[in-house]
Amino acid sequence: MAASSDSVPARGASAAVDAFLKQAREVAPARDAEVSGRLVFALDATMSRQPTWDLAQSLQGRMFETAAGFGGLAVQLVYFRGFGECRASNFVTGGHGLAALMSKITVRGGHTQIGKVLTHVREEAKARRIGALVFVGDAMEERSDDLAQLAGELSLLGVKAFMFQEGSDPVAQRTFREIARLTGGAWAAFDASAPARLAELMAAAAAYAAGGRAALEDHARKAGGSAQALLGQMR
Repeated sequence: MAASSDSVPARGASAAVDAFLKQAREVAPARDAEVSGRLVFALDATMSRQPTWDLAQSLQGRMFETAAGFGGLAVQLVYFRGFGECRASNFVTGGHGLAALMSKITVRGGHTQIGKVLTHVREEAKARRIGALVFVGDAMEERSDDLAQLAGELSLLGVKAFMFQEGSDPVAQRTFREIARLTGGAWAAFDASAPARLAELMAAAAAYAAGGRAALEDHARKAGGSAQALLGQMR
């Protein structure tokens, strides 16, 4: 699997990035006939994010497990870090493939690049339907109005944004909530010391991406808790 053409390269490829791309080429891309849903899984990989990156890597398999009951799921990994580095894989249909990709990435200092993530998802959605964007991060250092504009464009393309915030930074919370509201998605906060919460949130978003609102409603009836809370926000 090669990196997406919408990836934004950093200046001078690092050994870690080369390893990511090499691993990506070795994982077979998803075929549309294999799955009913497509989800973009985007993470902030700037400095101080290593514990949460490791947590997300250990939990991402829950998305595939949950989606399997609703027709399956193809997931694309997107991450940003460092000086202008924002990269995307192709879509994969198994947790082992995604975990292999994530294991090659380490965090690196830099500012948030949420605008690049939203722009990338917009272009992907123009080419083929994207059921949901799941974003995991703890900060926002960009113009909120610019991100709101991009969120509105995602809404027109039918992409729901599930914005999962680590911690309680008020600036990030306001913007993440607004992105979720504009796309008809949902926002939720979690604490990295309580991994079950993030696992529940990711599973609920995967259910929606695979089978739409009906699938999320079915999942929420069984799982309750976080899934019900997300469902209550969505439109």
